[in-house]
Amino acid sequence: MHKEFTLLDITPIPAFDDNYIWLLRHDDGLFVTLVDPGEPEPVLDLLRQRQLQLSAVLITHHHWDHAGAIDELKSVYPEAHFYGPRDARIPGLTHVVCEGDAVSPPGLDATFAVMEVPGHTSTHVAYFGEGCLFCGDTLFAGGCGRVFDGTFDDLAASLQRIAGLPTQTLVYCAHEYTMANLGFAAWVEPDNQELLRRSEAERKRREAGMPTVPSTLAVELQTNPFMRLSEPGVAAAAARRAGRPLETPAQVFYALRKWKDEDYD
Repeated sequence: MHKEFTLLDITPIPAFDDNYIWLLRHDDGLFVTLVDPGEPEPVLDLLRQRQLQLSAVLITHHHWDHAGAIDELKSVYPEAHFYGPRDARIPGLTHVVCEGDAVSPPGLDATFAVMEVPGHTSTHVAYFGEGCLFCGDTLFAGGCGRVFDGTFDDLAASLQRIAGLPTQTLVYCAHEYTMANLGFAAWVEPDNQELLRRSEAERKRREAGMPTVPSTLAVELQTNPFMRLSEPGVAAAAARRAGRPLETPAQVFYALRKWKDEDYD
């Protein structure tokens, strides 16, 4: 029998300059799960203020702004479960996860499938379930992560894999990079009307002090050039920047990512 989605209360906790730590709980629940806590102070302050109990942490990748709070959180909540990919650069995990694993955080009536989505880093994972995708720095609203110790081909393949999820999926990335990403998207597709409408809506949201995330996969497929590699206009813009014909989506991705890295960011 098909399981209906549980009603999760998902709250962004701002951290550093532009990170989001995601807090998951049920409306009346005492126990919470965190996604990618890089900074302990805002998390601990909120948990104490609301008298909540940390039961689990989901880590997507090793970068300090996503995993840097593990040690301090473990010291305050020693019974909590810490999930993440096998990577020696992520100390303190209690549960190592890999492709196809199902994670059911204690105290949360929800289950998430682990997806290996390398590229930004070589061991990056995402957590998909309950109509939501927690994707760290693989897919951003309007963009994607840089390639660090992964490969361009891997990141292109990971994004195309995400593109195959249900279009109503809510996409919870870990940074407020949306307006900058949409600015680059407009370089690639200046005549994309959906992109123009999105840019205006997101600008108003930011002016009102609101987050631009989560987005939906449907919106990303309409407006995010890194999710539109087979669109003729995107491929043509990438080819012009590369100065040569591009024969595969992976080649289009490489040209787009290098364009953004070198000329926009």
